[in-house]
Amino acid sequence: MTEISTKASAKAIKKHARQQSFGRRILRSALAGWGVKIGLLWVGLLVIAAVFAPFLANSMPIIMSKGGEISLPVLNYMTGEDFAVLGAFIVALLLWILPIPINFRLSLIVVLVAGVSAGVVGNIFLKAPELVNYSQFRSASFNEGVEWKVMPPIPYAAEDYLRDYGYRGLERPLADKATEDGRLHLMGTEENSGDVMSRMIHASRIALSIGFVATSIAMVIGVIIGGFMGYFSGWVDMLGMRLVEIFEAIPTLFLLLTFVAFFGRNLYMMMIIIGVTSWSGYARYIRAEFLKLRKQDYVQAAIASGLPLKSVLFRHMLPNGVAPLLVAASFGVASAILAEATLSFLGLGVVGAPSWGQMLDQAVKSSTFNWWMAAFPGGAIFMTVFAYNLIGEALRDAIDPHMARNSGVN
Repeated sequence: MTEISTKASAKAIKKHARQQSFGRRILRSALAGWGVKIGLLWVGLLVIAAVFAPFLANSMPIIMSKGGEISLPVLNYMTGEDFAVLGAFIVALLLWILPIPINFRLSLIVVLVAGVSAGVVGNIFLKAPELVNYSQFRSASFNEGVEWKVMPPIPYAAEDYLRDYGYRGLERPLADKATEDGRLHLMGTEENSGDVMSRMIHASRIALSIGFVATSIAMVIGVIIGGFMGYFSGWVDMLGMRLVEIFEAIPTLFLLLTFVAFFGRNLYMMMIIIGVTSWSGYARYIRAEFLKLRKQDYVQAAIASGLPLKSVLFRHMLPNGVAPLLVAASFGVASAILAEATLSFLGLGVVGAPSWGQMLDQAVKSSTFNWWMAAFPGGAIFMTVFAYNLIGEALRDAIDPHMARNSGVN
């Protein structure tokens, strides 16, 4: 009996190893090249900048001691969105580091709940004022009686226009005038005398959020519609393909311009429009995969077992057909970022929030060419889109068995 149980355990271990080997092989193959490593490094830097933007670039101290009392001024001015992003990031980091036996879907739910909860709690107990006078943190009255304070690495907020220095306008990186006033602008200033590097950091939030949210909306719609098209085929597939063709004929940029003209500039509206108009490509991928998988033995066995349609589609078929979708998603994020940058470049972006496209617009409108206003935001847009393209190419090559065979990865 002991020998039988030992053999059974050995078989189970080997089976588990075979089940894990495909994912590990794909991951190892995708991370083999230098291109994807550079792409992931850049995206990781953007995530760090977006999550910790209030602690990296701000006019107010992170922590200070005044009159023997220690306070955290930056927390009093953080919005609910700041707390939501920070809470979701911390929980996601803990789930990744700690050996917690939890699947991906449950992990995603936990991260979303943590983010929403942190945002609600922060908005209730630490409600930030709508208008902030950033020059007050450099005034003599604020700094009177301060024993010590810890400032962010870049001591200028994105909306801090340094009017108290009596200087307004563009200034080159590391300019002599800034040095004389006791300022340090590594990337110079923009036309309102705001620090470019601070605005670059805070603008990464818009770039990442619109990319991830819009792509997520498109993927959800595309998976549902494409799944039904591929599974049922016939007249459902025919109607679905006509719907796909209708949405593919809609020009996303002109639709965004129309909505902005009628309803004003709103980041969430842009996310929804980009997501609703770009799902057709994901639907085509899922349709093709489901048409191939619906006659497989394990799918027929699931149907014969009486499992509900939801379980057959999204629990048994989707995990086996999701690989091309992940590749398309990486390119979709890059497209969404380019769409937002285009709107901001045209002067129709979000009001009151820094954006890379908006900064490029300033570079074009200036009477003289100011290279730092074009090089830094333009370089950030290029690197972000290029990084997602590198990740998508690596995933595609790793998933494609012909490419994997040619590269020699087993």
